[in-house]
Amino acid sequence: VLKISSYFHSDLERDIETMPCLNLSTNVNLDGVDTSSILSEATSTVATIIGKPESYVMIVLKGSVPISFGGTEQPAAYGELVSIGGLNPDVNKKLSAAISAIIETKLSVPKSRFFLKFYDTKGSNFGWNGSTF
Repeated sequence: VLKISSYFHSDLERDIETMPCLNLSTNVNLDGVDTSSILSEATSTVATIIGKPESYVMIVLKGSVPISFGGTEQPAAYGELVSIGGLNPDVNKKLSAAISAIIETKLSVPKSRFFLKFYDTKGSNFGWNGSTF
């Protein structure tokens, strides 16, 4: 029984080694916006590009955040994607293109007014389920 339990624990650790979390902030007011469709599409996109199940992806969306970009307060957004592994220049480029397309389509934020920062972190820097990875 211990061997089976250890197998499942290590299997789970391997599978969730990326555990991506995408934090998105925008100065766009989200009242009347279908945020569920944004969260769903962003979840699916991140999971597909990184290659992990949607159940391991977290998306945080904050609206009406004071943001000035280029000296104006026209629609803009900032994002940070934190992941334990799974990121590399090719993946980051695909994520940037896909997430900026969602932001542009759903929130009318031009791609040129969206920054996305990537953090590839160690498991010991990521808390989950009352512990770290």
